[in-house]
Amino acid sequence: MDGVTLEIHEGEFTAIVGPSGSGKTTLLNMIGGLDHPTKGTVHINGTDISELSDNEMIDFRLKNIGFVFQAYNLLPVLTAEENTGFIMQLQKRPKSEIKERVHKLMADVGLEDRMHHRPSEMSGGQQQRVAVARALASKPAFILADEPTANLDSSSTNNLLDIMARLNKEENMTFIFSTHDQRVIDKARRIIRIDDGKVISDETDPNK
Repeated sequence: MDGVTLEIHEGEFTAIVGPSGSGKTTLLNMIGGLDHPTKGTVHINGTDISELSDNEMIDFRLKNIGFVFQAYNLLPVLTAEENTGFIMQLQKRPKSEIKERVHKLMADVGLEDRMHHRPSEMSGGQQQRVAVARALASKPAFILADEPTANLDSSSTNNLLDIMARLNKEENMTFIFSTHDQRVIDKARRIIRIDDGKVISDETDPNK
């Protein structure tokens, strides 16, 4: 990245877009603390995450950031219900709270009838919906989604984007996408375009 300065506010639905190799995934990874800037800082809710130790960063991510990866990254031995509640278990939340939250999210993403299925028993679109539910489960400060629609057909993509847009509005969840998928770009209210590690435009559509 080259001199990038950004401020993203709570409740935004933002797409970071650009050609392959432009730096969009690197930027997303720096926001999530997966990569560290060689200079400059990254502040999240008043915390300079570039100053955190590895263990502190792990704990910070656990409490504040939800991730949706292109490859889903579901645990194959766990059911959809168990995968969704996994982060909350790591946070040592009460079982009753986990169950209530997971069941609500399974309904939100339309997978009530697939709760007890493992990833190998679900389609790619269904697995990605589980990944979104898992990211949302602990009500993190924001969700980072790296090319979340890359492996999905048009129907699954539209369904997933509708779910995320609805949850963004209903729960004021902040979503930050890294993508070159026009379908995601069309849904986003704010579009940050980067090329060669630099922000070349930053536009918000107030009508979305």
